Amino acid sequence: MDQITPKEVKILETAEDIQERREQVLTRYSDFKSEARAKREKLEDSRRFQYFKRDADELESWIYEKLQAASDESYKDPTNLQAKIQKHQAFEAEVAAHSNAIVVLDNTGKEMINQNHFSSEIIRKRLEELHRLWELLLSKLAEKGMKLQQALVLVQFLRQCDEVMFWINDKETFVTTDEFGHDLEHVEVLQRKFDEFQKDMASQEYRVTEVNELADKLVLDGHPERDVILKRKEELIEAWMRLKQLALMRQEKLFGAHEIQRLNRDADETVAWIAEKDVVLSSDDYGRDLATVQTLQRKHEGVERDLAALEDKVLTLGQEADRLCGIHPDHADQIQAKRAEIVAYWERLKDKAKERRQKLDESYCLHRFLADFRDLICWINDMKAIISADELAKDVAGAEALIERHQEHKGEIDA
Repeated sequence: MDQITPKEVKILETAEDIQERREQVLTRYSDFKSEARAKREKLEDSRRFQYFKRDADELESWIYEKLQAASDESYKDPTNLQAKIQKHQAFEAEVAAHSNAIVVLDNTGKEMINQNHFSSEIIRKRLEELHRLWELLLSKLAEKGMKLQQALVLVQFLRQCDEVMFWINDKETFVTTDEFGHDLEHVEVLQRKFDEFQKDMASQEYRVTEVNELADKLVLDGHPERDVILKRKEELIEAWMRLKQLALMRQEKLFGAHEIQRLNRDADETVAWIAEKDVVLSSDDYGRDLATVQTLQRKHEGVERDLAALEDKVLTLGQEADRLCGIHPDHADQIQAKRAEIVAYWERLKDKAKERRQKLDESYCLHRFLADFRDLICWINDMKAIISADELAKDVAGAEALIERHQEHKGEIDA
């Protein structure tokens, strides 16, 4: 609006001058109102811009604060991961709840731009920067959530590996023990314990499979600790295969120990049987007369029948000893010593049986001779008594009868 200076003021003399002046005043007043309205609009736009700027600054400050929290690497510390995940979930909920702030600010800014605000370019750039920061925050948030989950899964995987490895190491001590039993009963106790171990091992195998499958899944999903996972998986498989091999070796050794101890038991039973027969054969009773000798001979024949069965047992034990020596060469000396012990006892027993048979036969011959001698003496005495009898015949018939009887006795003596 043009400024009125004193020199421009003139005296209104005519109606036309007054009308002209009136029109000038009205025009200037209209221009003043327009300029005041424009000024008000600019002030309103400035106020709206300041509100927008304030809200944008607050949102930007909040985003930077949350970006710092979202960018920390707390997932690298494996302690309290579950609590950290819960805290992160609360963090995600907070960000989600705050998402409306950028929507409101976005609508306000676009409205101002559409109305050709004098700071439209600044507003546009500010909105672009806020959107960039917001997307960055969401990206960092998702990345941290993923890494926390990956860290949790890794910790769970490593814990499962440690548990299985602890079990394997504990059982390695069991299967590598040098205890194989000092007798058959002890070996059978150890075999029952080993059977229980095999059941445990069968039930534990699913855990090994489960851990291996988890390792494969983590690697397939691109877990950042791929090398650590593959190394632990390899260690676990190696330890498991080693345990299975050691278990197989112990099973074979226990089976071998059972065979050897069974041989020892059978050998001890055979030796005890030999000792029992040795007591019988060591008797110095060979009979007081023919009847007792014959009774002892019958008993000895029974013993000899037992010895025939015992001989089969000794032969079987010898064959078993030879077989075990071939299978278990490290115990060959012990097995052969046991076999030699049995053979020595057996040979001594056979000699005693032969000797007793011979002495019983000699005793039989002696008592047979003595019995025959006694019978013969009795018979001779009887004959002498008959022959020396003073009986004479009283007639011819009686004489002939005596002569005939005498001839019979003579024939009996000659026989």
